[in-house]
Amino acid sequence: MEKKIKAVIFDMDGVLIDARDWHYESLNKALGLFGAEISRYDHLVTFDGLPTSKKLEMLSLEGGFPKKLHGFVNELKQQYTMDIIYAKCKPVFQHQYALSKLKNEGYQMAVCSNSVRNTVGVMMEKAGLMNYLDFFISNQDVKKGKPDPEMYITAMSRMELLPEECLIVEDNENGVKAALASGAHLMKVENPDDVHYFNIKNRIVEIEND
Repeated sequence: MEKKIKAVIFDMDGVLIDARDWHYESLNKALGLFGAEISRYDHLVTFDGLPTSKKLEMLSLEGGFPKKLHGFVNELKQQYTMDIIYAKCKPVFQHQYALSKLKNEGYQMAVCSNSVRNTVGVMMEKAGLMNYLDFFISNQDVKKGKPDPEMYITAMSRMELLPEECLIVEDNENGVKAALASGAHLMKVENPDDVHYFNIKNRIVEIEND
């Protein structure tokens, strides 16, 4: 049977948007009000790619951060993130080019992100990528965020495709675990600079000729 990739599903932070620092800065700004900052090292090694609610749970377990503050810190963090998005999130030509070419070639496309729905929507609009996507899935659209594969499985069933017909583009360990667990093909990138049309096409050709 001929193998054919019919969809490309992207993670957002660290893949289409260089937002890891934004999440780090905004969470730390919120936590800083309570003297509970996390180091950049911990953020990259332990927290990268996890939803804010999960990060706060871990801080409570490990560092005794008060649980009753979770809701407040989470809301503040989202607000600070929005401020940064409005200031810094802009279209990147190579991403627009890649997604527009893939769309023209008939691939279905979606974003699956551990961020909250509002953040994903605003980032995709500000980056000028929303028009190329069939839909996006946020951590509020599933019961379990990454590293659980639920988000990717949900996206594939919405596209009515099998996992082997889908390519997932991911950057961090939690996302990679989710992608592999979903049964789809994986393209791992280091950062958004690696996400361009030729890289994606080469990976698709590699899979189809394997």
